[in-house]
Amino acid sequence: MYKRPDFDDIYMELAVNLAKRSHCIKRHVGAVLTKDTRIISIGYNGPPEKTHNCDEEWPEEGCPRDSKGSCSLALHAEENAILFAVKNGTEVKGATIYVTLSPCISCARLLFASGVKKVIYLHSYAEYKGLDVDEGNAFLSKFGVEVQKYSGDFSMIHE
Repeated sequence: MYKRPDFDDIYMELAVNLAKRSHCIKRHVGAVLTKDTRIISIGYNGPPEKTHNCDEEWPEEGCPRDSKGSCSLALHAEENAILFAVKNGTEVKGATIYVTLSPCISCARLLFASGVKKVIYLHSYAEYKGLDVDEGNAFLSKFGVEVQKYSGDFSMIHE
């Protein structure tokens, strides 16, 4: 019998597929911004347009690291989704974002400041980075943004 997918499953599957577009050597992350069951923007991690693609310029080690040990070029998937929305005059306030990796603290601040009301994530940033706590999730929750781990139909997700 056919099971009609929930929007959560559709959007998370799209985020997973968008992550496959990333040029990052270290981690592929995808994001889908939605509002009222409609997609308003998408993003994946990688360098800004018209710069360098890490996997092409530095295929072995990835792009140079900044002073904190992070990628010196890449925008995070959440940043790219919000920037694309803003560049195209799309209102982000009240949106839900689906991300394959929970937001880092910097992205959490951006999501909050942009008015995103809900974050649904597939994997934990803290687990990925070996941290004790998901700082981004804690920040968002503290300031009233709903944060939840994706608990939908994993058979719909093809990582």
